Amino acid sequence: MIDPVAEIVGDYRAFAAQQAERLHALGIDIRPHSLSHLAFRVPEWDQYVQVRAQLERHAVANRENFWNGRPISLLVLAEPLDVLDGKAVPLIELIPPVHQRVYKMGLEHLGVVISGGFDEFVEAHKPVLTGQQFQGPKSTPDPVYILFQDFTHVKFYRLSLRDAVESVAGPFENGFHHVPGLPQRIVTATGPNPLPL
Repeated sequence: MIDPVAEIVGDYRAFAAQQAERLHALGIDIRPHSLSHLAFRVPEWDQYVQVRAQLERHAVANRENFWNGRPISLLVLAEPLDVLDGKAVPLIELIPPVHQRVYKMGLEHLGVVISGGFDEFVEAHKPVLTGQQFQGPKSTPDPVYILFQDFTHVKFYRLSLRDAVESVAGPFENGFHHVPGLPQRIVTATGPNPLPL
């Protein structure tokens, strides 16, 4: 049976398994924790619009906002992705072209929720953590993360990305809402082209 989301973003099950195995080798077991999201990064604006349209066919809502001068789309999936023998991934974070440094294109990070003991988790695993991402004055997650040699990450949050966003901006509304000023169609030298099905 074809997995339509995997057709768009790649083998997300293998990606989650790889990241979990890497964490296990560092002494971190994510089995007791829930998952927040998977992040998928694209190198070009046209690809961002194309992938966003394809993922929206498998989602019920999104939240698209500017961060560091570029939009990022959070897509709530109609059916959560099943990874790591039964863990649900309810959200995909779609990230457009990079703004400052080297990033892995494609499946780029896995978000893990460390609820009820985040500070203790950070203290216990400080030797293997790469750093902490500060996302602004109203940010709740401010995740800690581990960066691997292939430029993929695992990020650890106090709250899921969705819960953190909703605590500041309110619930996701059903349907799809895009930031103004972005192209909603792919435009080439021969003119506007419809997005592929």
